Amino acid sequence: MVESASQPGRVLVTGGAGYVGAGLVPKLLAAGWQVRVLDLYLYGRQVLSAVAKDPNLEQIEGDIRDAAVVRRTMAGCDAVIHLACISNDPSFELDPGLGKSINYDAFAILVAEAKRAGVRRFVYASSSSVYGVKDEENVTEDLPLEPLTDYSKFKALCEDDLLAAREPGFAVLILRPATVCGYSPRLRLDLSVNILTNHALHRRKITVFGGEQKRPNIHIDDVTDLYVQSLAWPEAAIDGQIFNAGYDNLKINEIAELVRGIVGDDVTIERTSTDDLRSYHISSEKIKRACATWSARFATAWCPIPTTRGTTTSRRCRRSS
Repeated sequence: MVESASQPGRVLVTGGAGYVGAGLVPKLLAAGWQVRVLDLYLYGRQVLSAVAKDPNLEQIEGDIRDAAVVRRTMAGCDAVIHLACISNDPSFELDPGLGKSINYDAFAILVAEAKRAGVRRFVYASSSSVYGVKDEENVTEDLPLEPLTDYSKFKALCEDDLLAAREPGFAVLILRPATVCGYSPRLRLDLSVNILTNHALHRRKITVFGGEQKRPNIHIDDVTDLYVQSLAWPEAAIDGQIFNAGYDNLKINEIAELVRGIVGDDVTIERTSTDDLRSYHISSEKIKRACATWSARFATAWCPIPTTRGTTTSRRCRRSS
């Protein structure tokens, strides 16, 4: 007997006007969800202009560090997808105190208010950077976390806090995406694939520092599909789970060649030395196996992670280029 998946209700998306959120919110609306966005809208409300008139979208300008705002916003929500954060190491290091207050201190407020409001599902956008640099060829979810920066350290601490808050009726899911790439209405150009593509298009030259370092990537279309699907799987299937989510672990040199192959053969690749030889890689086998199992059990045949190594990676990198 095929079990049924969860039905759409109201979902709160923190950071819904950010890079990933701008791609996610329209998909949630299309899937039948009532969507409430909590964001500071630092980049303007036009980010969600394409869906701004949708009657199922409610946009709230507010700070996740404000407990009163969070309490009002959380009321009546069935699920939370928590995206809001200072989203990379350089940005975090500009003001570590501010970064901690947003990325970690506010997390306790969100979890407490979610439980108070009767939220049944909390999906946390962690990061594959929590592993640090590993020697293992396949960096799986059961390896110890060794974060190298405050950004990744606080991501790991939030994971611990969320798992500790888990209880019947409050299901939690932790996703550790690779670096996201591709177009969004709130575009980021500080991400490996995006910045190389930007340089290729506008300078006709890509500068690669080192080049042998591996970087795991995932296309924004796929990671947003994953967040939508994370709300559809039954609670018993996802509760307490942790998943990596990425494609092949490509070297920076390989990414540069992929970008040049799409943008044009006249693009030159300049390689220079670097002292930063950090190389990151993750395995997404666990979520591929889970998708295969759940598609049979819950009648959800979708899976964002490719089953044939390399094929989907190339297609997605081409799309982002």
